[in-house]
Amino acid sequence: MTKQAIGKYRWVVVTLLFFATTINYLDRQVIGLLKDNLEIYFNWSERDYSNIVMAFSTAYAIGLLGFGRLIDKLGSKIGYSISLVIWSFAAMAHALAKSTFGFGAARTFLGLGEAGNFPAAIKAVAEWFPKKERALATGIFNSGSNVAAIIGPPLIAWIFVAYGWQEAFIWTGAIGFIWLLFWLIFFDIPQKQKRVSQAEYDYIHSDLDEVAEEKIGKKISWAKIVSFRQSWAFIVGKFLTDPVWWFYLFWIPSYFNTTYGLNISKSAIHVSTVYIVASFGSVLGGYLSGWFIKKGWPVFKARKTAMLIFAFCVVPIVFIRFTDNIWVAVALISLAAAAHQAWSANIFTTASDMFPKRAVSSVVGIGGMAGSVGGILFPLFIGIILDHFKVLGNINTGYNIIFVICGSAYLIAWVCMHLLAPKMNRVEL
Repeated sequence: MTKQAIGKYRWVVVTLLFFATTINYLDRQVIGLLKDNLEIYFNWSERDYSNIVMAFSTAYAIGLLGFGRLIDKLGSKIGYSISLVIWSFAAMAHALAKSTFGFGAARTFLGLGEAGNFPAAIKAVAEWFPKKERALATGIFNSGSNVAAIIGPPLIAWIFVAYGWQEAFIWTGAIGFIWLLFWLIFFDIPQKQKRVSQAEYDYIHSDLDEVAEEKIGKKISWAKIVSFRQSWAFIVGKFLTDPVWWFYLFWIPSYFNTTYGLNISKSAIHVSTVYIVASFGSVLGGYLSGWFIKKGWPVFKARKTAMLIFAFCVVPIVFIRFTDNIWVAVALISLAAAAHQAWSANIFTTASDMFPKRAVSSVVGIGGMAGSVGGILFPLFIGIILDHFKVLGNINTGYNIIFVICGSAYLIAWVCMHLLAPKMNRVEL
């Protein structure tokens, strides 16, 4: 049976997830792009900015845990809708802030709402794709985070110059409500979706080890989930690597500005280049492990081999300290960002590889919360380091220390995951 005969509606679902993720990251990255200007407007220090990032990260961690559970209970359609409404209103609310506290409050609600994106999206992929296509589907929708970072710098720079920082938050926040209309019209689970053919439905449910599980509707407690080593493999992997991406998102624009004497308009091309390259990494990462599986490799071997390759691709970023050429720095950061997105496409898929569909959102929520805890602690460290070396007049030394940590995080994470779940055996509930 050819793919044409099978049907392609599942790729419509991925398209919806792609645009949702694009909007999700566009809303959260506005602060990173406007950091230097907002610091002047609100009189922030590096620690003030780190505290705001930490407020977002803390709320995001709590939201991941809550939305993971909520989405498993209400389903991906309703859960995603609730998440988007909260984060879109919160994004627009930044424009009303008159103080650092008010800005932090808006940031907190943004974190709570945005936390629903990945638990809902990963659950939707598990519902709509067989294992051999899940990493590719995840890589495609996850590349939306890169597209946001590509279009974000020039878009936000234009809005800021033409209308001011408040309008940047209002315009980007409002986009989510347009997506919500398409989501409510075109998405439903395969069992309820009239637009999917029987052939495609059978293909989606072609993993024999999952067929029997779908007949069991009982919910699984958090305590039960965290009792498995497989859960901890996912949790540790997210804890060690998620904060690195948050560093790229919230500090790289400022890094280019401070290191090479640029501003938001001049550095936009460099920031966009990083994420153009990263978008290819996201899709390639999903494709590679799927290609290994189609070659007959066991799922665990395919995922782990791909992830090890990508972990090594991050390492060269530690050499950024030896260049004073901005395009060499862009190349090193781009490779690391692409490798992270490739890694991310695969680590998300390990959750649905090891757990039944009815528990996937909860597992992703718990692991995502761990990643966000790392995203709370790492910015705290970053703020202290950068403020310390800024006082000494050598902030680049602080950035170099941070890049060394980023370059080694993935290999450490891979080893930990391998020790916890050597063959990623599927959990029996």
